Amino acid sequence: MRALITGGAGFIGSHLAERLLRDGAEVVVIDNLSTGCLENIEGFKEHPRFDFIEGDIRNSRLVETSVEHSDAVFHLAAAVGVQLIADKPVHTIETNIGGTETVLEKANKFGKKVLIASSSEVYGKSENVPFGEDDDIVLGSTSVSRWAYACSKAIDEFLGQAFYQQYGLQVVIGRFFNTIGPRQTGRYGMVVPRFVERALKGEPILIYGTGKQSRCFCCVDDLVDAIVGLMRCKRAPGKVFNIGSTEEISIQALADKVIEMTHSKSKKKCVPYETAYGRPIEDMMRRVPNVERINRTIGWEARTSLSKTLEAIIDNFRKQLETKDG
Repeated sequence: MRALITGGAGFIGSHLAERLLRDGAEVVVIDNLSTGCLENIEGFKEHPRFDFIEGDIRNSRLVETSVEHSDAVFHLAAAVGVQLIADKPVHTIETNIGGTETVLEKANKFGKKVLIASSSEVYGKSENVPFGEDDDIVLGSTSVSRWAYACSKAIDEFLGQAFYQQYGLQVVIGRFFNTIGPRQTGRYGMVVPRFVERALKGEPILIYGTGKQSRCFCCVDDLVDAIVGLMRCKRAPGKVFNIGSTEEISIQALADKVIEMTHSKSKKKCVPYETAYGRPIEDMMRRVPNVERINRTIGWEARTSLSKTLEAIIDNFRKQLETKDG
């Protein structure tokens, strides 16, 4: 198989590329390096079955050529992270919707199967926990930039399902819930790498809001297993699948866990959202996926505990800090 991964130099994309190479596939990555980086693919960029193309997924000619010569498309390229979304709302909308439209048009032209990476943000302010794929979505005001991201990912899903219904294009949609693991950066607001890096440096751990909000953190290796399995499944196209762990933890408890596991002397400090992001940000108290659909379809469930995933992340950050200091 020859797989095309958009956003393949990003956190999740690089882990997917590595996995597919181990499975014997040829892998082509398109990434404009706006949030991804070459360091993420350093370990396999010289692999004989790997090819990296620096470019934008809104470049129609580039995407067409890449899709034509691939067997399957994993569309992961997107604007990600609450901080980036708040700072660059136009970039968020144009990248997420325009990029997905380009990828789907070219995949449809050549009849290539596509997986679209969506997000649990689509559920918006819904309080119907755990979230099911067919639940109603509850979005906030158009004056709040966070909901532009949620809406853009919802449009991506609508586009994917429209191409499936109207043209028969084999489209699978995965809603990712708070994926974590080595290579993830805290630069765009991701909570786990921010906490780990600060704990290892002995700096105050900044908790946005009260910290009573809870999340379920899924190991990137488990998520990659899920999307590879969905792309191999003949019953998956035309459907949306939640992909995430059901192990729930509050952000306050997460901070405590990171401090304990790093043996850090860091103290916790709560910071108002408006101070953290420079503008008001609405947040959700709970975000828990119902994963019955994906379990019925491919037998998948998250198998890696939060503790085990944190161990890998902490070890990775320690090595990075040692390299910088060395």
